[in-house]
Amino acid sequence: MPDEQLSGTYQALSRSGSAGLRPHALTACAATAAVASLVACSSAGPLDGARTPSARGSAPAAVLAAPPPENLGATLARALAPVLRDGAPRIAVAVLDLDGANREIASYRGDAMFDTASIIKVDILAALLLQAQDEGREPTAAEREAAEAMIRTSDNDAANRLWRAIGRGEGLDAANERLGLSSTQAGPGFHWGLTRTTAKDQIRLLRSVFARVPAVSVRARAGLNRASRAYIRELMGGIVKGQDWGVSAAAPRWALKNGWLQRTTTELWVVNSIGQVTVHGRRYLVSVLSSGNASMQDGVSLVERAVRAAIGAASAHARPWPE
Repeated sequence: MPDEQLSGTYQALSRSGSAGLRPHALTACAATAAVASLVACSSAGPLDGARTPSARGSAPAAVLAAPPPENLGATLARALAPVLRDGAPRIAVAVLDLDGANREIASYRGDAMFDTASIIKVDILAALLLQAQDEGREPTAAEREAAEAMIRTSDNDAANRLWRAIGRGEGLDAANERLGLSSTQAGPGFHWGLTRTTAKDQIRLLRSVFARVPAVSVRARAGLNRASRAYIRELMGGIVKGQDWGVSAAAPRWALKNGWLQRTTTELWVVNSIGQVTVHGRRYLVSVLSSGNASMQDGVSLVERAVRAAIGAASAHARPWPE
């Protein structure tokens, strides 16, 4: 039997309480291992986009002695190393520098599937707004009231109303095709929290909201318009205290949505966080998905450490490389 949806109101987590959690240590790899070997030593899986330069036997010695700077995928691998360890919960991380020239999403296990829990509420709202756009209208007062409760306080009753309004899974799938989400599978019936997604797809969703010129599917009639994007950003920037953990660990300027769900079959926790942060004037999108956490607090601690590592890697990579 599928898990029951949890109450959307999460009791405030004390920062000092979270700080006292047992840190997750990475089993050390051999000191001489390259980045690819570092990833192989982690039980969590391979890093997407971390490339090892191919050997060029005919290249001049000077070229071999001065390889080009590593890409963001490799930087992300090194940054996540202290977060990962053998036997750690499953985790996937994806990050995108919105203001960088490289539009490629860097990720760690970015194509692995996870339950969304309440991060799906951003996707539900996007689907609602797309349908309103198609009908040439603005959201009704009742829709806005439900949307505010669903995003800012993670109210499940409000999510149920809007899930029904968009046509449940069929409506969500239609919206995701337009927004370019290729790996997200709507949950069955009213179990929207059991929608399956990937860290990369969540970055695609965030990009449709936060990018100044969002990319949309070539088959799309249109993506979210300026008013719709601004509305979602406003709600994600006004999350109530106690639910404002996760992405916010990386910077004081943030917009986010979190999700948490205890599986009844295992009593382990799904804990996810998606959103945008601004660091030194640059905007970054980040998604961290996790499952198999022993407690919600453990999951929040893991997610926040992964968020800080991912944003630290992206911001370090954004700095000009020395000549």
